[in-house]
Amino acid sequence: MPASPPTAARAPLGPGTLLWRHAADVRSLLPGAAAGLLQLLHPAIGAGVSEHSAFFDAPFDRIHRSVPQIWATILAPDADDRGRAIRDLHRGIEGVDEHARRYHALAPETFWWAHATFTWEIFKAAELFHPGTLTTEDHERMYAETVTWYSRYGVSMRPVPADYAAFQSKFWHVCAERLELTPAAARALEIAKHGSDTVTLLPVGGPRLDRAGRIVAERPLRLVTFGCLPPIVRDRFDIPWSALDQARFAALAAANRQGYRMIPAGLNHWALRSMLRYIGSRTRDQRYVPAA
Repeated sequence: MPASPPTAARAPLGPGTLLWRHAADVRSLLPGAAAGLLQLLHPAIGAGVSEHSAFFDAPFDRIHRSVPQIWATILAPDADDRGRAIRDLHRGIEGVDEHARRYHALAPETFWWAHATFTWEIFKAAELFHPGTLTTEDHERMYAETVTWYSRYGVSMRPVPADYAAFQSKFWHVCAERLELTPAAARALEIAKHGSDTVTLLPVGGPRLDRAGRIVAERPLRLVTFGCLPPIVRDRFDIPWSALDQARFAALAAANRQGYRMIPAGLNHWALRSMLRYIGSRTRDQRYVPAA
C-alpha cells in the first residue's frame, strides 16, 4: 500500500497569533488583485466565474463580495460559521467548461486552490510590504495557522500540504503546470493592461468619483498586480514586465515598508476594518463585523 501523505499540522488561530496580526493589517490586501488573477487562471474557477456570475459585465463585483467574507473567516467572532456559509454558497457551482471538462467549485483541489491564493496573498504581503521579516519558524507557525483557517470551511483537508515548504512546492507546480488563460483571466488581464472605460472600480459612487478613482489608481494598481505575481506566471502568460517595472515596483514596496513605520497600529487596523466595510457595504446584507 502506498504511504498516506503527511497530515498538515494545525495551530491555534485567534487574536495575537501571526495570521491574525497579518490579516488585520491593511497591507494584507495589497496583493489581492494578483491573488484574484491567479484564481481566474485556474480552469475550473475561471469557468465557474464565467458561467455563474456577471463577471464580464462587472469584473470587480466578485472581489467586492468575497474579500470581506473571506477575511471574516479569520477575524470575525463567528469565523467558523462564516467559513461554512462560504462553502455552502459554492454547492451549486458546477458545469462544463469550454473544453468540455466538468468542474465543481467544491472539488477538493479546486476549492483548495481558491483558498491557497489567499494564503499566498498574506505571505506575499508579509514578504513585500512589512519592514520586518518572518523567520523560518514564523513561516511554519503561520502556515499551521492557515491550515486551521482552511479547516473552518468544513471541507476535505486532503489537498492541504503538510508544511510551508510543501505548500510553496505545490503552489509553484500549479502555477507552472495547471493554470491556463481562461476567458475570465484573459478579460481581467486586458483590463489590468489597458484599463476600461466601462468597468467600475468602486462599489459605490457616481461616474465622476469612479473616473477620478480610475485616473489615480490604475497605474499603481497595474504595477502592484503584476509585480506581486509569481514570475513563472508572468512568463507563461506573456504579461509585460520590464526591468524598469521591477525597479518601480521595488521602490513602491520600499516606500510602503518605510511609510508604515510611522502609522500607529490602531490606525492601520481601523483602515482595514473601514475598507472591508466599504467594499462590502453594497454587496451583502450580512456585512463583515470585526471582533472587538
